[in-house]
Amino acid sequence: MLAVSSAPLGTAETTPWFANQVGGATQVISVVGTGGSDAKMDVYQRTASGWEPVAAGIAAKIGAKGMSADHTDGSMMTPMGFYSLDFAFGTAPNPGGGLQYVQVTPDYWWDGDMKSPTYNTMQVCKKAQCPFSTDPASGTENLDISAYKHAIVMGVNKERVPGKGGAFFVHTTDGGSTAGCVAIDDATLVNIMKWLQPGAVIAVSK
Repeated sequence: MLAVSSAPLGTAETTPWFANQVGGATQVISVVGTGGSDAKMDVYQRTASGWEPVAAGIAAKIGAKGMSADHTDGSMMTPMGFYSLDFAFGTAPNPGGGLQYVQVTPDYWWDGDMKSPTYNTMQVCKKAQCPFSTDPASGTENLDISAYKHAIVMGVNKERVPGKGGAFFVHTTDGGSTAGCVAIDDATLVNIMKWLQPGAVIAVSK
C-alpha cells in the first residue's frame, strides 16, 4: 500500500472522474489542474470493491502556461489526456518498483530534434557523436540534471509525430513550473515509483 498521503483519505470512491476512460488499468495517477502551473495529484488503485484512493492531495507543478488539449512542441503546457507510464529513469540508483528503470549519465538524451528518426525517444551517445541535434533550441534534453533525479516517462505522442511534443515526464520538482511535465516532491515520487506496475495510467485534466 502506498503511504504518501498528504490529505485524509475517505472511504472508497468507486467512480472517480477518469473511471470510464482508462480501460482495464488498475493503477491510475490523477493530475487535475488547480490554476496556473499548479495541480493536485491523487493516486488510485482498482480493487474488487471499486477505485480506492491510496494517496490524495499531493501538490504538483505543471506547465508554466497550464494545460493543453491539443499539444504542440514548445507550448510550455502539460498535455491533457490519458497516457501510459512506460518506464522510469533517473540520475539516482533504481529505487525499486515494477517499471523498468534506467540510471542515466551525461551521455543520455531525450531526442527532441523534429528532423530526427528517433524523435521523442531516449538515446545514448557522446554529445559530439549524436546523430541528432543536441542544441537545447531543438528541443533535445540532456537527462543528467537535478530535476531528473527520478522520473517516469509519460506515453505522450508515442506515434512520434514531429511537432506534437515529446519529453513528458513525472519528475522531481525544483519548486517551479515546468515546460510541460508534472513535477512533485522527490520522496513522494520515489514512493509512487516503488508502487507502480506495468499497465499504470496517468490521467491529466483541468
